[in-house]
Parts: sequence; C-alpha cells; structure tokens
Amino acid sequence: MLSTMNKTLHLDLGDRSYPIHIGAGLLGQSSLYTPHIRGRQVMIVSNETVAPLYLEQVRSALSAYQVETVILPDGEEYKTLDILNRIFTALLEKRFNRSCCLVALGGGVVGDMTGFAAASYQRGVDFIQIPTTLLAQVDSSVGGKTGVNHPLGKNMIGAFHQPRCVLADIETLNTLDDRQLAAGIAEVIKYGLIEDAEFFGWLEQNVDRLLARDPEMLIYAIEKSCQCKADIVAADERESGKRALLNLGHTFGHAIETGMGYGNWLHGEGVAAGMAMAADLSARHKWMPASDVERIRALLTRTRLPVDPPPELSRQQFLDLMAVDKKALDGGLRLILMDAIGKARVSDDYDVSLLHATLDSRLSLTGS
Repeated sequence: MLSTMNKTLHLDLGDRSYPIHIGAGLLGQSSLYTPHIRGRQVMIVSNETVAPLYLEQVRSALSAYQVETVILPDGEEYKTLDILNRIFTALLEKRFNRSCCLVALGGGVVGDMTGFAAASYQRGVDFIQIPTTLLAQVDSSVGGKTGVNHPLGKNMIGAFHQPRCVLADIETLNTLDDRQLAAGIAEVIKYGLIEDAEFFGWLEQNVDRLLARDPEMLIYAIEKSCQCKADIVAADERESGKRALLNLGHTFGHAIETGMGYGNWLHGEGVAAGMAMAADLSARHKWMPASDVERIRALLTRTRLPVDPPPELSRQQFLDLMAVDKKALDGGLRLILMDAIGKARVSDDYDVSLLHATLDSRLSLTGS
C-alpha cells in the first residue's frame, strides 16, 4: 500500500514553521489542508494543463470553504507581472479579505506566482503549495522564494514568503511528461552534489528506476531532497550564507533560460548544463578531480539531460546574462563551485580566465 510509505517533514522556522507532506493520495485529504486555513475564503491558482487533471479533486477536499479559482496559461514565458495581475484581479473581484488562503496547484511557475501574489495581496496572506511537477516538489515549493521573471533576468522581481504547508503528491507525476520528469531529477542530483556524496551514489544506482517512476524510489528521492533543502533554509532563510549553495548550476542555467527565451529550455535542463559547467570550471582550478566531472556528466546524460550549453549563445552573451543574475554581488559574479561530489563552495575568488576557458570549451563543443 503506497500510503504506508507517506512521509512528513518539518521546516523549522519558529512560528512560521510548516509541514512538507510527501506521498500518494494526498490531494483529496481535507485533514491536510484545514489546520492551515484560517479564514473561509480559498483561491486555487492553477494552469490550463493541471486544472483539468486535479482541480476538482482539490476543490472537493476544500468543500467546507468558499472556493474560487483562477486559471493561468501554462509556461515559463507567462511568469510575468502582467499575468500575475490576473490573480490580484480575481481576489479583488471576489472581495477576498486578509484572512484568505491561496492554494498553488501546479508546477514551479504556478507556485512562484501564487506565492508572490500571497506575499503582496493586502501586504501578505497565507498560501499552500501543491506542487505537481518533480522539480517543484523537490525544490521550488519549499523555502519561500516567490516571484516572476523580467525580460532582462529570471526571478528578479519577488519576495521571501513561506507557505503554510506543502503537499507533494507523487500521483501527480503520473501525468508529467518524460522531459519534465528528467528536468526535476536535475534538482535532485544537485542535492547530492552540494552536500551528500552518498545520495549521489544512490542516484547513480537508481536513476533508471526514478525515470521509470517507481513510487518507492520517488518518495525516497523527494524526501532526501526536501530534507536537505529544509535543513539549509532553516539555517539561512534569506540566503546570507549557506543557502547560496542551493544555486549550484543556476547562474549558468538562468543565463541559458533567459538567453534562449523563457520556456525553450526547461529550468532543470538549464541547471543540468550549469552544473556540468560548474564542475568543468572547478576541475580547471584543480579543486575537483576530473573523475568526478566525468561521473557528473555521465549521470546527467543517463538522466537524458543536457551537459553543454546551447551553441546559439556566445561567451559574451553568457557573461552579460550572468552579470544580471541575483547572485552577482557588488559588481562581482559569485559562483557555486565544487571541491568534490558532495562538497560545494561559494566562490568569488575564481580565475576569470578559467571561467572564459570553460565557456569557450563547452560552447565550442556544441558548435559555437
């Protein structure tokens, strides 16, 4: 019975702590929602892809409340202030008050936008995360980062706003396409790389079972990922130190996503190529052994993820896009690099000429 494998983790942030429920058959359980809804008004935010699949299940679990819905277009290219405004319009038209609760039913885009709407509406209301992609379940739904994109940079407009709870139901992954599943596994691999070499080894042994959607393997991978993120966020909620390690691969990856046009490369695909590039740069500094770089590239390739950037981007475009990234600090670019699998570091003392060498070599391999 799958329900016997269900897990609950807790992210400890004092009076803003919250549970992360992981398992099968969670969406329809009213008892998982009610402790976290203070008023009578609930606004479910979803998108055109997810709503036909799961909206009624969630709505029926919330039948004791006044439930309204807003359905957004599906895709990273719609993660904008303009589309965000549709959530505010719906809340105002239905006269939602400060005790209302928003429910994010969808992937990372829906979660980020709903969270930002919750952070902003009447200066802050509650929200619940129901992530329906693997990437959202292991990463974006946990930790309170919310926001939208700008044409010049990804996630540059947003707020820290923690959810009241997270419901990660693995049954929603049954309707996820293979490309999106692989993109989510990229973030799972990231946790092994930043601080858990043993988990990375487990992934090398079991990634084929994850790709085959083995429920037991998925629950374990989601639990390990969420526990790692919860521990890091509890220690450094607003990214003044250790939380920056969670950005491994993201500075390169965000440059790819922005440069190629939002939605053309999935977030996890950009992160995968970014982690491979970070490994290459780490090895050029003689920090990481070449054998670790090969293990990383091999696992990403087995997961059907890219390990090199798109040839359409030049070195200068990369550098310009990376300079806009949130992780740039006082005019300098801060990167997350590695000493070994399972040991990442925040680096602003890397050799820029070696960064150029990484960009040039990886881009030349893909045709630039």
